[in-house]
Amino acid sequence: MAAKADIGLIGMAVMGQNLALNMNDHGYTVAVWNRTTSRVDEFLAGPAKGTKIVPTHTMEELAAALKKPRRIMMMVQAGKAVDETIEALLPHLEAGDILIDGGNSNYDDTIRRTAYVESKGLLYIGTGVSGGEEGARTGPAIMPGGSPAAWPHVKSILQDISAKVEGVPCCDWIGENGAGHYVKMVHNGIEYGDMQLICESYQLMKEALGMSHDEMQKTFAKWNKGKLDSYLIEITADILGMKDEDGSPLVEKILDTAGQKGTGKWTAISALDMGIPLTLIAEAVFARCLSSLKDERVAASKVLSGPSGTITRGKRAFLQDIHDALYASKICSYAQGYMLMRAAAKEYKWNLNYGGVATIWRGGCIIRSVFLGKIKEAYDKNPALSNLLVDDYFKGEVENAQAAWRRVIARAVELGIPVPTMSSALAFFDGYRRESLPQNLLQAQRDYFGAHTYERVDKPRGQFFHTNWTGTGGDVTAHTYTV
Repeated sequence: MAAKADIGLIGMAVMGQNLALNMNDHGYTVAVWNRTTSRVDEFLAGPAKGTKIVPTHTMEELAAALKKPRRIMMMVQAGKAVDETIEALLPHLEAGDILIDGGNSNYDDTIRRTAYVESKGLLYIGTGVSGGEEGARTGPAIMPGGSPAAWPHVKSILQDISAKVEGVPCCDWIGENGAGHYVKMVHNGIEYGDMQLICESYQLMKEALGMSHDEMQKTFAKWNKGKLDSYLIEITADILGMKDEDGSPLVEKILDTAGQKGTGKWTAISALDMGIPLTLIAEAVFARCLSSLKDERVAASKVLSGPSGTITRGKRAFLQDIHDALYASKICSYAQGYMLMRAAAKEYKWNLNYGGVATIWRGGCIIRSVFLGKIKEAYDKNPALSNLLVDDYFKGEVENAQAAWRRVIARAVELGIPVPTMSSALAFFDGYRRESLPQNLLQAQRDYFGAHTYERVDKPRGQFFHTNWTGTGGDVTAHTYTV
């Protein structure tokens, strides 16, 4: 086979197929391969019929079909399958060839794989691809990282197939080794938070205000024309408007147990490792975990009681309060996500462009929204911004929404309606804005029972002290703590 394809693509599930078709639409010749080779033939006889897409039936044939340096994108299941595909490909490749992992791989795996593939003389990219099936077909957000030398060879392809906002591609180089997959992981964590915040707003509308599904549909459609304009608000309006065959709202026929693929959990785990208070996203993950305990919840509902009731006066004002509480909580979620990326950049020595990340997320991806433009403006104005909450725009928005935010959470508690992400966001905000927190008492407790030492407000940071609290403990201390 004559080498004529610009890029190879492995994995003919729906994401792989749609990316191949997207590349073909932009003038690139794509060679495709799948472990179950019949899928290649079915693809060429179906969606890819009449295209320039090149079918291959062995890895050797795939490698032979590609121009050099070879560029091969793997769209296979994260984990063991990626390592197996790399090992199977290596005998058919040569120095300078480029492997691209477009799945939702863990960033630690991507760091390891980048070093391994580079040790073989090849180049490696781990890239987040967000937007689901539709995005893959029409233009996703793409977050590549890995071997910097690989970027010039794939830049045009990835930017051409990505979404565009005001003509700017929603794709740019993120950083070395695992940076691309890390940013995609944080994106997914923020996605968990956004979805849970919307679900809490929906439950408040339904239970506190007694709104019909048609009323909720119209509300979310209206919200999608203002500050909350986003893909997730848009599809929420669509979902609430969908009727089942009997004319009843379809959403109420769906079992309330949420699935997850792990990226939200990875985000929360990384935050714990980095010491970053990613409280909202962690609560969003836990909310999914709690939802999965369906049988236990059904049983508990028969024996555990709590308050109930609805709001009978000031419904319109409370609906606006929900809007404002959702927006303020969303600001905190993104502030926490950016705090985590800053910590990871410091840990792994990545030079992340935070405004650029917001630009990538503005189109094609699941969390795309008008809101991200404000984040880009904040980091364009101050690239060293420590936290979104102290940016003038976001500071003003939270101050304007703060009273409504507190009213919503207070009424939710009074009515027994769980709002874990909204309330954790407010608790984070109240903690972050305080000069003093009660952890001075906590440090005294640690020193009392474990001689863990403490710092003093009247002494320079980094000096540690121990008190013999009981008079019998002695002067021996444990180790100092991380500051």
